[in-house]
Amino acid sequence: MRITEKMLQARVDWLNELTNQPATPWTKNAEGKMKANIGNYHISGAYGGVCLHRMCTEGGGVQDVFSCGHIPKRELFERICAFMSGI
Repeated sequence: MRITEKMLQARVDWLNELTNQPATPWTKNAEGKMKANIGNYHISGAYGGVCLHRMCTEGGGVQDVFSCGHIPKRELFERICAFMSGI
């Protein structure tokens, strides 16, 4: 079975729910400025691969959760499933 972006996003949505983290990486505050939602897990795409990031700072700094950079979708999907099983 081919792993799609939709499948990855569904898994990350579930991870955010499971860990009681914000559903989106950014929200607009009352002044209309974007605010980083610290703790949010989200997918980053670059170099033909994907990566699981977690928002860490108010300025939008992120952590590569698995410290592996951008990898194929299937590999990331399997790592997220294992991570969730550990939780």
